[in-house]
Parts: sequence; structure tokens; C-alpha cells
Amino acid sequence: MLNKIWRQREFHFMLIPGVVLVFIFSYLPFYGLIISFQDYNPGLGFNSPWVGMENFEHVFHQPNFLRTIWNTLYMSVFKIIGGVIVPVIFALLLNEVARTFIKRTFQTLVYLPNFLSWVIMAGIMIDILGSGGIVNSFLGLFGVAPISFLGDPSIFPWSMIITDVWKGFGFGTVVYLAALASIDPGLYEAAVIDGAKRWKQTLYITLPLLTPTIVLMSVLSLSNVLNAGFDQIFNLYSPSVYESGDIIDTYVYRLGIQQAQYSVGTAIGLFKSVVSCIMVTLSYFLAHRVAGYRIF
Repeated sequence: MLNKIWRQREFHFMLIPGVVLVFIFSYLPFYGLIISFQDYNPGLGFNSPWVGMENFEHVFHQPNFLRTIWNTLYMSVFKIIGGVIVPVIFALLLNEVARTFIKRTFQTLVYLPNFLSWVIMAGIMIDILGSGGIVNSFLGLFGVAPISFLGDPSIFPWSMIITDVWKGFGFGTVVYLAALASIDPGLYEAAVIDGAKRWKQTLYITLPLLTPTIVLMSVLSLSNVLNAGFDQIFNLYSPSVYESGDIIDTYVYRLGIQQAQYSVGTAIGLFKSVVSCIMVTLSYFLAHRVAGYRIF
């Protein structure tokens, strides 16, 4: 073991800056979690009175918090489902394009939004989905009244789900195209000899061989079940859609930062972190058992 580490010492030295940064920004802040068990006072700092589990009891008796959990699960689950189905379908369609130039062009176009932050994308979405945006202007040509995509509580969650899938499905498409490229062409040639058309080839060759990758990507997505996208929601929501658009992260931001309820905000953040840690562990366990994926 030591000999193997010594032979790979250059790679271990390259990890040192990353390990140091993770330790400073991810592990040292752990000490701040003590705030969730205190009646935190900025003047007293970490010497604030100890209250034990009172902050957690207070949080779980808040109807708003239970509502944010439902909103988070609702949006994140549909984002995960859409983030798997849409890339698979698009990758299958793009794989059928014969001309390499056209395939590469579309692949680049759908991948480009993935590199843009939600600060930029939010401005674009407001121009597209706003009351005077492109979509409502187009619908107005047919006499349709303006639709409040970003202001109607019943429509807002689906606006977030669809726009998030649209922004991120390019990355999944690249993953599935790589998986499709690894399929042996001889299987398709044999299928053609047997008289199988493109649909039969897709149904009996492509999809079965693509299934392990689909399962892997789906299982790994479980770790994000409590991450409904803070950047997206924060830049697009408003008080009029708090009822259906408020998620755990935005609730913590308003409670802990804007309203200065540091103890309660930290308690909510700790709850989310514990659940997320369990889901990450479960997702990697299932990925190993179901799809044979290992991180080491």
C-alpha cells in the first residue's frame, strides 16, 4: 500500500491544494453548527445560551417549514425525472442524425445553457416568460390572455421544473451520447441482417444497453432530492409565489439572513444536511448494487 502511494506521490501532491480548500471551506465551518443548539446572540457569539433541541422543535411546528419541504420534494423529484427522460430521448434522436456537423452543432447548442449561471438565465427567463415576454406576446397573437408564468402560484413550480430541465439536459445528453458511442456497431449490423428496422434496433439493442447508464444517472440524482435549485428559485420567485415556490434553501436564507434568526436558520440547514448526507450515501450504495458503479 505504501509503495503504491509512493509511486503515485505526484498525484497525491496535486490533491493537496484541493484538500486544503475543502478543509477550510467545508470542514472548519462545522463548528458553527453549534448555533443550531443555542439561542444565538451575535454579541455573545458561541457563548450564547444553550437551548438543546428547542430550535428544531420550533422549526417542525411551523406550517411554513412543512410547506417548504413539500415544495422542495415536489420540484426536485420532477426535475430529476425530467433530467433523465429528456436527455435520453434527445440523445436517441441526435444519435440518428447522419451528418456529423449537424449532430455536433445541436449538441453544442443544447449544452451551452449549462455554462450560464442562473443570474444570467433568470434575466433571459423573465424576458421570455414575463407578462410582456416573448411567450405571452406570441400567445396574444391568438387572443390568449397573458399568463403569469412567474407570478401564479399554480404555474410557478412547473415553470421552474421546465426551465431547469431545459438548462441542464445538455449535460445529460453528452453522457448518454458517450454511452451510445460505446455500443458495438456489429449488433446493429446483425439486426439489419435479421430484418430489424430502426425502431426495433432501438427497442431491443439501444435501450437495453443504455439502461445501466440510465439507472446510474437516476440513482446518483437521488442525492439532490432536497436541492430544488436555490440559484434558480431565488432569482425568479417573489412573495406572490411563496406558497408554492418557497423551498428549504430560500426559506433558510430569509429566516437566517434577512430576519436574523440565526439559530433557527442553522437548525433547518443542519436538518437538510443530515438528510442529504443520508441520501448521498444511499445513492452511492444503490449505484454500486444496481449499476456496478464505484467511486474508488
